Amino acid sequence: MAEQLLDAVVNISTSQNTGPSGSNRVPMPQLPEGSPFEEYFGEFFGDTDRQPRVPGPGSSLGSGFVIDGEEGIIITNNHVITGADEIIVNFSDGATRKAELVGVDSKTDLAVLKVDPGNRQLTEVAFGDSDAMRIGDWVMAIGNPFGFGGSVTIGIVSARNRQIGSGPYDDYIQTDAAINRGNSGGPLFNMDGKVIGINTAIISPTGGSIGIGFAIPSKLAMSVVSQLREFGETRRGWLGVRIQPVTDEIAESLGLQSTRGVLVSGIEEGGPADNGVLQAGDIIVSFNGTAIDDVRQLSRTVAESQVGAEVSLEILRRGESKAVSITLGRLEEGESVTVTGGAEETLDDEAGVSEAQLLGMTISTLDDEGRAQFELPEDVSGVLITQVDENSAAAAQGVEPGDVIVEIALESVATPKDVLDRIQSLQEQGRKNALLMLASKTGELRFVTLRMN
Repeated sequence: MAEQLLDAVVNISTSQNTGPSGSNRVPMPQLPEGSPFEEYFGEFFGDTDRQPRVPGPGSSLGSGFVIDGEEGIIITNNHVITGADEIIVNFSDGATRKAELVGVDSKTDLAVLKVDPGNRQLTEVAFGDSDAMRIGDWVMAIGNPFGFGGSVTIGIVSARNRQIGSGPYDDYIQTDAAINRGNSGGPLFNMDGKVIGINTAIISPTGGSIGIGFAIPSKLAMSVVSQLREFGETRRGWLGVRIQPVTDEIAESLGLQSTRGVLVSGIEEGGPADNGVLQAGDIIVSFNGTAIDDVRQLSRTVAESQVGAEVSLEILRRGESKAVSITLGRLEEGESVTVTGGAEETLDDEAGVSEAQLLGMTISTLDDEGRAQFELPEDVSGVLITQVDENSAAAAQGVEPGDVIVEIALESVATPKDVLDRIQSLQEQGRKNALLMLASKTGELRFVTLRMN
């Protein structure tokens, strides 16, 4: 199998102008706080003595592979060719070709190149079905680790659906086939000789392989590559909502039996869902008949859907199931259209409750003075949070002075008394958590859950 596939794998080198001293260091991946990968990535990227640097002009940067020999189409990683002034493709027999950049997608770290085959018959490989791969299946990687072209390593699929915090569509295949620097952009084959992954990242305290490598699955790569070839850019579906996970606390606060689905925390102004069909507080449990389990699954499913397609959603609204339809828009790169026991009250004879302390927060009526103090826009309404106890659950959830409570358990609140009454009602129902919809100083909405005992 290796003999048949080696000629389709290429070495990618570039000519580029390295910037000021230190600017050519490989950046530390953006990992979620508390990620188990922080220690290993930190050792690799944080030590300036061992810090990997982008090679200078003409140096080997990574690998790639031919998927269309007739047109000269080659796939690699975006980070392999980022900042390149000139891209050179080196074939296994020593032949070289200048490559034209067809398109890149930074969100999945993929790039499509094109070379002129000339009179040369390029060996090509085909994508396989990454979804069919099982943990324990044998795989083969071919690439150019440390510039040693045509290196073949084998291993198994160690895990699937890995998320390492590198992008919004993380869904990596993990393998113990030896992958090192220079393997990036190279293919990961199944035992039928089909590409089921594109080698992209490793975890290593030394910079060498310790048997933990990650590959972009072919299912995700195929749709991106197809769009880059056709349009030179990605054209992803866009639902136009802000979403967050349904945690155990949120499920309990809403009286749900499970944490399935994702919570709609806001509607993007001018987006596809900005027509009243969806509301903040809705829980999306299925998309076009596919059950939705978490935020990343919905994000990937929507992004892979066709722009302009009408999709059906099953939602839970105040505990009741509803079916709605939405026509997807197009997602542009970088677009942003995306209680403690015994509350204390301060009474005002004319206005009733004007201020209260509860759940580690001091709340008050949202008046002109409060708007001016926290620079809140006129279209934000609710109850103003003026203080947050440093060691409270509210502070741990990121609640800050100047946030505005818009809803509690999906019911609107306009005064501190509304808040107190709603919290008391939830406690009488035996609820342990309160679900609050908060508006930030910019008007952006989000949900937080606070313990009431």
